This record gives sequence, structure tokens and C-alpha cells, in this order.
Amino acid sequence: MATSGRRQAATHRSEQRIEELLAVAKDVFASHGFERATTQEIAQRAGVSEATVFAYFGSKRELCVEVIRRWYGHITAEIQSQLPTGGGLRDQLQFIVRKHLDNLMGEGVGICALVLTEGRTADKAFTEIIAELKRSYTAPLMTALRTAHEAGVIRNDMPLRLMRDMVYGSMEHVLWDYVVSGSKPDIAVTSTQLTDMLFSAFAPRRPSENALMDLHADLSMALKRFEAKSH
Repeated sequence: MATSGRRQAATHRSEQRIEELLAVAKDVFASHGFERATTQEIAQRAGVSEATVFAYFGSKRELCVEVIRRWYGHITAEIQSQLPTGGGLRDQLQFIVRKHLDNLMGEGVGICALVLTEGRTADKAFTEIIAELKRSYTAPLMTALRTAHEAGVIRNDMPLRLMRDMVYGSMEHVLWDYVVSGSKPDIAVTSTQLTDMLFSAFAPRRPSENALMDLHADLSMALKRFEAKSH
């Protein structure tokens, strides 16, 4: 029993140490980015030796991966538990857009830049981990889009994956503007504007709109043929 108690106490201390190191590492990576951050600074801020850092994490990259994994896990759980279920796709889309912008900009430019840039590293193993985290993170949106598609609420001539990419791609532009300028937009206004734009793009086209688009395409083609003959 005494041995079991000591083992549990040691395990608790290890878990506490890991949490402390991850919290410090998150601040250091956010302040300096991955390349300029050092395990030495992380160790100094945490009040431990650098050897202690490597006792829990095999490399700086592994430590960064765990920081981002924890970050994604937290916000993914929030979205899954809080996503509206009774208001239809537009309400769900607005919630996801607002939540994403709040989470990425809520902790400052540093963590936003870290999450945006580290998924593009040349480290293949790392990018595969980030890709899996993103699949889990975007799963609630994909489920909402799939449900709306089956109900005929959104257009059926556009792949759902493309719709997903439009949602997160448009937000990424907003986030990069924030990273570069350091100026945070009005998130409530921006999320409403993005939702309106995206929902409009996803809505099924009415027959009259399709006919008008076909007419516009035909006129454009006829104009090009006329201009070609004129020259």
C-alpha cells in the first residue's frame, strides 16, 4: 500500500510538471515562434533544468506538437459541446465562425501565428499530426454541412470539402491580417459578415438565377468570338 501511494504521488507530480512545462512552452512559443524559441528558456522560466524538459519531451518539436495538440483539443471540445442544434445551418455556421475567430485571436497575436504557421512546416510527421487535429476540429462543420445538404438547404453542385475550405480559408485571411497588423477587428461584426457571405454562396440557386448565369456566359462567349473575328 505504501509503495502504491508513493507511485501515485510520483505520477501526480509528473503530471503536474508536464502541465507546468506545457503552459510555459506555450508562452515561449507564442512570444518567439517555433524557430527562435529554445528549450533552455522554457526550462529557465519553469524553474527546472533543460534535462528535465527532455525527460518529458524528446525534442523541442515534440513539445510544440503537444502544445498545439492541447490547444486544438480544448477548442474542439468547446465547439462539439456548445454547437447549436435547433437553429439550422446559418446559426451553426455563425457559431463556428465566431468561435474560431475568438479562439485564434483571444490569446494574442503570438499563439495565432503559431497555430497558423506550424501546420505548414516541412516536418512531414508534424504536418500529418496537425492535419489529423484539423480533421477532428472541422468535423462539426462537416456534419452540419452534410445534414444541410441532405435536407436540400444548401446547393448540391459544390463538394462539402470545398465549402469547408471556403469557411476556414476566408477566416485565415482575416487572421493573417490580424497577425501582420496587430490590429484586432470587431469579431462580432466580422463573423456576421463572413457568415452572410458564406451562407449566400452555399444557398441553392433559383432557376431564374441559373438561367441568368447561362445567358451571361453565352453573351460573354459570343462577345469573345466577335472580338476575335474583328481582329
